[in-house]
Amino acid sequence: MAIKITDECINCDACISECPNNAIYEPDSEWAYADETSLSGTITLPNGEEADADEMNEPLSDEFYFIVTDKCTECKGFHDEPQCASVCPVDCCVPDEDHEETEEQLLAKKAWLHGE
Repeated sequence: MAIKITDECINCDACISECPNNAIYEPDSEWAYADETSLSGTITLPNGEEADADEMNEPLSDEFYFIVTDKCTECKGFHDEPQCASVCPVDCCVPDEDHEETEEQLLAKKAWLHGE
């Protein structure tokens, strides 16, 4: 299951540097799949759709930090627990019930993101 940031976020910046997948972005920031990953050019997303990894995408929130679901692996393969949740002072980094994934799927996503 991916992690999401709730609207209780205070934009403290604690989580952003902890993410090994660069899946967390500041409010109102454009993002790309290629950001800090090995992805580039035309890619096949975990849901089977195609996208341009280098294309800038619209911000998912203009009010608080956000996590790009397709880049979140819950830190599997890097850490024992999601680092964003462990450093969040207001506990707003929580499991995203709308994006449940098995450990195998999360590890496959990690390999996809980092070319392993």
